[in-house]
This record gives sequence, C-alpha cells and structure tokens, in this order.
Amino acid sequence: MEPPSRRDHAVRALLAHGLLTDDQPLAALLDLRSVQETTTALHAAFDAVTAPGQPVLHTFAVKAGTLVPVLRLLDGFGIGSEVASLGELALAQRAGLAPDRIVLDSPAKTETELRQALRLGIAMNADNPQELARLDALLPAHPGHGPLGLRINPQLGGGTIDAMSTATATSKFGIALRDPGARDWVVRAFLDRPWLTRLHCHVGSQGMALARMAEGVRESYELAEEVNAAAGERRIDTLDIGGGLPVNFDSDEVTPSFAEYARLLRDTVPGLFDGRYGLVTEFGRSLLAKAGAVVARVEYTKEAGGRPIAVTHAGAQVAVRTVFAPASWPLRVAVYDAKGEPGAGPIQRQDVAGPCCFAGDLVAIDRPLPRLRPGDLVALLDTGAYYFSTPFGYNALPRPAVYGFTVDGAGPAVFTPLRRAQTLEELVEESGGSL
Repeated sequence: MEPPSRRDHAVRALLAHGLLTDDQPLAALLDLRSVQETTTALHAAFDAVTAPGQPVLHTFAVKAGTLVPVLRLLDGFGIGSEVASLGELALAQRAGLAPDRIVLDSPAKTETELRQALRLGIAMNADNPQELARLDALLPAHPGHGPLGLRINPQLGGGTIDAMSTATATSKFGIALRDPGARDWVVRAFLDRPWLTRLHCHVGSQGMALARMAEGVRESYELAEEVNAAAGERRIDTLDIGGGLPVNFDSDEVTPSFAEYARLLRDTVPGLFDGRYGLVTEFGRSLLAKAGAVVARVEYTKEAGGRPIAVTHAGAQVAVRTVFAPASWPLRVAVYDAKGEPGAGPIQRQDVAGPCCFAGDLVAIDRPLPRLRPGDLVALLDTGAYYFSTPFGYNALPRPAVYGFTVDGAGPAVFTPLRRAQTLEELVEESGGSL
C-alpha cells in the first residue's frame, strides 16, 4: 500500500478542522510546497541556459490564479505578475508587487488603462497599430513610463485546442506578421519610436506542441535581430517570450518540464541566451495546476439507465472548462470515504455530477472509480490553476473557500487561508442586493 500523499493528509485535515460541512460542502486546496518546488524548477531551468548576468523576469499569468495571497506567495518565490486588466493589476498591487515586476498585456486596453500603466511605470506590450497611435499621443505627458513593447503573431498555426491557440492566421492577438506588409510595418514602427524596446510573442498554451512554442520564440528573436540591424543599434533589448507550457492532466507526472522547454529553446534559438537580450516569461497554468485540488462531498447517489451517478457539489461553477469541453479538459478524480481515507473497494464505472441545474453538469462520465456513496468525497485533481480562482456564476452558487496547506513528514496538514468562502449575504450584495 502506498504511503499517504500530501493531498491525502490535507483531505483528512479538512474534515478534522470542520472545514467541509453541510453548510460548506465544497473547498479548494493548494499545496504550498508544490508551488515552491515548481517555481524553483522554473528558475533552475532558465539559470541552466542563460548567460551569466542575463536579466530574466519570470511572471505569473494572473488570470490563472486571481488570488492576492497566491500572487504574494509567488512574488516571494521570485515570480512577478503578468496582468491583462485593471482588475488583475489591482490584485497584483494589493499583493505588494513592485512596478518593475508587473507586465500588462491585453488586446483591448482603454485609454484609462494605458494612462494608469504609464503613470505607474509598469511594463506594457501594445497589441495593434491603433494602440500604438494612442501611446504616441499619451507618452509626452508620462516621461517616467516603464518599458514598452509590441506583440506579434507569427501565424504558425494552432494546437489541439482552438480556443487556446493564439498564433493562428486569424488570431485576435498581436500584429499578424505574415499578412502583406506587416513585417515591414513592424520594423518601421520600431525605427520611428525609440521608446519601443520590447518584442512580445505568445503562441498558445494547453494543447500546443513545445516545438511550435519554440518556433514562435525563434520568430521573435529573428525579428528583433532584423529591427536592431535596421536601426544600427540595439533598439530592442528585451524579448517577452510568453508562457503557456502545457500541463499533463493524465497522471501525477510533471511533463513537459520547464527544463525540457528551456533546453529546447536553447537548441532552437541559441542566440536568445547569449546575454544580449533580457527575457520575460509569462507562465500560468504550469505553475499552479498540479498543486491544486477541489474537494466536494457526495450528496446523493442514484442510477439512470443502468449507470450509477454520484451527485456532488463540484460542477460547472468551479470546473466550467471540463464540463463544457470535457475532451479538451479532462480531470482525474480521486475518491475518499466519509472519514477522508482514500477510496477502496470494487471499481465501477459511474458518472460524477455537479450541483448545477442543467443535464450536462458532469465532471466525469462513465469513469471507473470505487463505488461512491453519500457522504464520500471526490477530489478533482490538477485544478490549482483557473478552476477555483475563476468561478462560473451559474445558479448563484457561493464561491468555495481556498486553503493553502503544508505537510511536514507524516504530520497533519497546516492550513493557510487563501480565500474565505463567499457568504450568501456577499453573493446577494454583488448581485445588486442593496440597490
């Protein structure tokens, strides 16, 4: 019998501390040691391939984990924040991040957003010619602005998930580099704007092959070399190579690894690491996914058409991508009994349903699992990114509490609150209850 995992200890502790109850039958867990291990692996992977003294800023894509304590924790581990809205920027600021550790990316920045970013001195990547024109007009009033860059789309094609593919021929992001005249326009944009010093490219995330991601970085590097040659000086000094490392949702194995990706970049774009360019990364899902689990109580069990169904409290409100696109976003399900012990007994194929009032609210379909009973627990694994931090407001279900946890040896889990469970009063208030 395998020894209990850190997650097993945490699930038992949830029950022991009364944190999973009839009033709150759903909670989320984040393994803080796992987060530290992952960030350490990221730093080590790039340290192994970069030149001595080469500036590298690793940032976390805040959309993957919109929790202030998590951003503060990552900052302590040397990971900045990549934000895509004023809301995400406010979260990073509340977490205490310094302006030089924040990067703003968005395809729809308002003038208010642009002014605030310029005033704060944070780095920012423009998405399109019209945004550059706005910056032309705004810059004279903001001489102390931070680094400014331009996002390109190398139009390399998509991956296995269309919605996650940002380098298709018709992607909404960046300057479409292979459109007629676009490359020459980009070169001229840099030559005309000495304040434009960065080039940004992000080709996709889940479902994207590493080789295609590396090819996108190579395209950015070659374009930067072309711009600098045309300028007769190093006009572009930093390459923002995005993030998007896919996550393995099939097992506990971490694959691909940051080290594998860094080595592939070194082999594909060796000039990237000779020290002439600063680097920025924007990893999100790959930093947190494996550290998280959503734990829910089984409320009822039934059969329909001969198939067992377990009705739980984890559905589309926390696992919206899995419910609506299960082929692209399958999740592993771990089973625990009512005392928090790992599920045992005969395996039976069954559905795991959520609480939402539509027939498709299923997080697992015809899945072989130990037979579930009322009062048992299910844990949706690899959910540390997106799942409990970007909820879906269906049926006005309150957002669950999120607990960071640490386990020292075989001892009990020690919890650190990362978000309180939303109260019904808070839910009513945000839905206009005081109007």
